[in-house]
Amino acid sequence: MNRISKILIANRGEIAVRIARACHETAITSVAVFSEADRSAKHVRYADEAYEIGPAPSVESYLVIDRIIETAVRSGCQAIHPGYGFLAENPALPAACAAEGLIFIGPDADSMALLGNKTEARKVMEKAGIPIIPGAMEPLKSEAEALVAAAEAGYPVLLKAAAGGGGKGVRVVHSEDELPSAFIRAGAEALSAFGNPDVFLEKYLIEPRHVEIQILADNYGNVIHLNERECSVQRRYQKLIEESPCCMLDEAMRERMGKAAITAVKASGYTNAGTVEFLVDSSGDFFFLEVNTRLQVEHPVTEMITGIDLVKEQIKIASGEKLGMGQEDISINGAAIECRISAEDPETFLPSVGYITELVEPAGPGVRVESGISADYDIPVYYDPLLAKVITWGKDRQEAIARMLRALDEYKIKGVKTTIPFHRRVLIDKGFSEGNYDTGIVTRIEHHRTNDFLEISAIAATIVAMNDENVDFVSDVKQDDRWKLSGRNYGGIRS
Repeated sequence: MNRISKILIANRGEIAVRIARACHETAITSVAVFSEADRSAKHVRYADEAYEIGPAPSVESYLVIDRIIETAVRSGCQAIHPGYGFLAENPALPAACAAEGLIFIGPDADSMALLGNKTEARKVMEKAGIPIIPGAMEPLKSEAEALVAAAEAGYPVLLKAAAGGGGKGVRVVHSEDELPSAFIRAGAEALSAFGNPDVFLEKYLIEPRHVEIQILADNYGNVIHLNERECSVQRRYQKLIEESPCCMLDEAMRERMGKAAITAVKASGYTNAGTVEFLVDSSGDFFFLEVNTRLQVEHPVTEMITGIDLVKEQIKIASGEKLGMGQEDISINGAAIECRISAEDPETFLPSVGYITELVEPAGPGVRVESGISADYDIPVYYDPLLAKVITWGKDRQEAIARMLRALDEYKIKGVKTTIPFHRRVLIDKGFSEGNYDTGIVTRIEHHRTNDFLEISAIAATIVAMNDENVDFVSDVKQDDRWKLSGRNYGGIRS
């Protein structure tokens, strides 16, 4: 067993603070790294030690593996935790750690590389007997090859980056005419995002639900799952709201998906924490999507319903400890929801940067905030716009939703625009509140809002026009009765 007493956190923002907190609770010294733009950032102030690693652009700081390794060695760390994003799914980091005698808190380079390649992962899952979405098993070499594969799978199809994730290099293709240009665009985006232009193709499922299974695997062959998370609230393949448990799963289906996730992990030789993701179609059949070989942004949702600290478990596994629990020890207590709060315009999702002039975080029963910001913080333009996550727990789903709505009302971030209003729109949507939704929910909500804006504009134009003609909508209504018109439709026009 390798005793870990000092960990370098190769990340920034809220996830770096989250990992440092786990270190503090276990008497482990936390070491932060920061770019020139992050000198006064919250994660820098929170950690026990902090070291500058380069200029503001991530390609000159957070993504420079040699600088990360050199800082870990110089500061006397035994281990590196990558968090998520940046280098968390780059096999070069665990390989560099192994070469330097450092412990990487995550899977080894081989299993990360295997599962990070979507086509290779599909092969492993098919061989293990896990259902996969029909499509190509190899990267597509040309437009002609893509046309053949699409014809075999049947339109619509999905073009996806073979080496990536997070919605990059993804295109939905509805017809043969659309495919050539989509193939070129997907390849170009994949090359830009991941340094690899390879794309593959699979059948596009109509109105699926995105359900993932959290797993823990030690170095002794023990694997358990910690139940599921529903991640269907997405915009352009980016998750925005997650919850657990998934309200469409019954115990039988939960058990089947959990066993499939464990099979997937064992088949790939994966260790530490990870997530096996599935798509569930309208008939209730599920298909393997991918494995995220790291801690997920939405991991607090699982922590809230299981009481298990996933970061601490990651550290224990990396230290060489066996899992201290079996599948029979895992249960679901209540329900939890997470909203990702980003510095973006809630209507257009364009980035919003600047100083945070006022910050009031929500609190109270069942509310947890994972934040990387503070008052007077200057939001950099160089990084992901995620500012914080709000997680609520309730004895059931409705209480978790009610607490989230209350928490969002309490949350005040002034000086920049945030996605808080967007989250409120989703939470009060009938489909979401009733648990009857899929990955198309955000598109439908945005479409309805567009129609509402058009209707409001038409009404406003009518009022202006009629006022110009000196029309009095309520002239024949008694003065004492006018209060009754508030909020009502009167003569087709809201008074």
